[in-house]
Amino acid sequence: MEYGIKLEIFEGPMELLLHLIQKNNLDIYDIPISKITSEYLAYLDMMNQLNLEIAGDFLVMAATLMRIKSRMLLPVYSEDEEELIDPRDEIVKRILEYKKFKEASKILRTNLENQKDVFYRKVTPAFADEDFGVEVSLFDLLDAFKQVLSKAKKISKEIIKDEFTIEKKIRVILSILEGKNFLSFFSIFSQDETKISIVVTFLALLELIKIGRIYVRQDKHLGEIRIYRTQTTISETETKPV
Repeated sequence: MEYGIKLEIFEGPMELLLHLIQKNNLDIYDIPISKITSEYLAYLDMMNQLNLEIAGDFLVMAATLMRIKSRMLLPVYSEDEEELIDPRDEIVKRILEYKKFKEASKILRTNLENQKDVFYRKVTPAFADEDFGVEVSLFDLLDAFKQVLSKAKKISKEIIKDEFTIEKKIRVILSILEGKNFLSFFSIFSQDETKISIVVTFLALLELIKIGRIYVRQDKHLGEIRIYRTQTTISETETKPV
């Protein structure tokens, strides 16, 4: 499938690492580097199969994880245990720093939402911020996508038909959203049975997010994902794709 989507609108490799740590409920200070590396590479492989253009930073991080994993497999000899340095320290420091700045940015964004112009206050938002105000990352979407894909019908040889095109799926999704406040992520795939159809629908969703026609939110991290159609009456800040 000759179709590519650049990932500038989505987070980078540090967000993926933090996502994996939170998803698996891991201790940042004691990361199972082998597990994290394997899962990280699995995500890169999935993005590659979807023909998403992966930034070089993702590959650099993959090389860093592989190097740390290799160092941890080597025996270390030292008479002074205090001189031993955990190979994971460098990545732990970077994750903690990223997490700190991410939390700070959330506080700043919340302040912005609370103090922005009064014109938006005249418009009823599509959902209550306190109910569905958590942004959804690309990796949250990939997790949900894997669940949908696992339920696809197993057909020995799928035939790619004209109906399975990004452009047509985009029109279908916007049509389904017409007149609705939102749709759940999984309901978007209700008419898709084959793998190719599911993949095309997912790529159409990413493209709609990229061009700002839809946005996605969830009630909590790793919670239910909802899809909202961008409304022209909502301010640019509110409709900015995640």
